[in-house]
Amino acid sequence: MKHTKILMAGAALALMLGGAANAQELRVAGGASPNHPSTYMYQQFATYLAEESGGAMTATLLGSEVVSLMQVPDALGSELISIGNMLPLFFPADFARTNVAGDMALLGRDSHAMALAMTEFVVNCAPCQEEFGNKGVVFLGAGASDVYLLITTSPVRTAADLQGLRLRSGGAPFARWAEHFGATPVSMPVGEQFEGMNQGTIDGSMASIVDMLSFRLADVAKYVTAVPLGTYHVTSNFSVNRDVWSSMSADDRATLVRAANRANPTLTDRWGFQLPEAARGAAAGAGIETITPDADFLAASEAFATNDAASRIAADPLAGEFAALVEKWTAIVDEVGDDPVALSARAMDEIWSKVDLGAYGL
Repeated sequence: MKHTKILMAGAALALMLGGAANAQELRVAGGASPNHPSTYMYQQFATYLAEESGGAMTATLLGSEVVSLMQVPDALGSELISIGNMLPLFFPADFARTNVAGDMALLGRDSHAMALAMTEFVVNCAPCQEEFGNKGVVFLGAGASDVYLLITTSPVRTAADLQGLRLRSGGAPFARWAEHFGATPVSMPVGEQFEGMNQGTIDGSMASIVDMLSFRLADVAKYVTAVPLGTYHVTSNFSVNRDVWSSMSADDRATLVRAANRANPTLTDRWGFQLPEAARGAAAGAGIETITPDADFLAASEAFATNDAASRIAADPLAGEFAALVEKWTAIVDEVGDDPVALSARAMDEIWSKVDLGAYGL
């Protein structure tokens, strides 16, 4: 009897282990704090992955205390995680061609259009694919921020008000804009802009309104000037370890693509729409004045953005390809609207349905 019980226990354990082996658990990392849009996106992704796979594939989210944004590439390379949120702008030497799209940031006027243009751009950009391949990862889509504006300690109503201001810049396009209008761009990590404004090291920031909440700028800013500056859209929301990707069946790859494609617009919806609304409320509650700049300033800013894009396009054909995709997706978003579900369906039709997943990323 004792021998029979041992055999039965062994058989039960084998069945349990067999079931666990059949279910694929993927360790994933958004790389940011619990309140960051990427964490929200990965939470949605976990739900979508279970739905799309019928429970055969699951995602376990590791927090930023385990894998930070800067650590995502190494965590993917060591297979600590299977999928991570990687930001190519953080690694310019590794993603020079991919980051051509980032140099076109001043085109950003619609968050969803920029995110979807970025997704289609990378999927079909041979040198970009080579860069991701060199890092041992597979790209499954991008997202975008809200449209950046000015957050300052002194009022900016006209172009003349920018003269001599020191403004935190998140990249070369924003630096070019600031210099054009007589301001001084300051390269400063986003986490240091609060202290910079508080101590007077900088007079403001070219930033997302969400920074009012994320980096407590509502405690130090006095003015917001609603001049559209552009977007942050060079993201790789779901960067898949290539060995993990290559080990998957064609059906599992398709499942993963469907889940990622559903989740990608949720990042943009969160970053570009939900959080900005809350941040504007916080700014109003803190007594921060929102300024509508004069018409001449707005026209001059738009003219600079147009000319800046034209100069990039003249210098690099890849910039022209990205600009054409921005135009394409702007028209699509105008048609479809801002609904993430509808935009996900359109992205599947326009982008992923045309990809050979048997060869993609390999």
